[in-house]
Amino acid sequence: MPLYDFHCKDCDKTFELLIKISDTPVCSECGGTNLEKLVSKPAPPAQTPGIVAKARAQAAKEGHFSNYKPSERPRTR
Repeated sequence: MPLYDFHCKDCDKTFELLIKISDTPVCSECGGTNLEKLVSKPAPPAQTPGIVAKARAQAAKEGHFSNYKPSERPRTR
């Protein structure tokens, strides 16, 4: 189920809901259904240098190299 942003026109509250497309959203503050679906900014892929470094450190600690590109993996003889 996707996460959507909504703005309630009755109580002027903006909030997120995790709902199916077929469901009718309801305001979490006033219970109203006079909502406007907002355009949400998608989350960037988790490829920031800090996340990659942490995943690689954990992989090396566990003894596998699944978080490394084939060209970066240590060569074994």
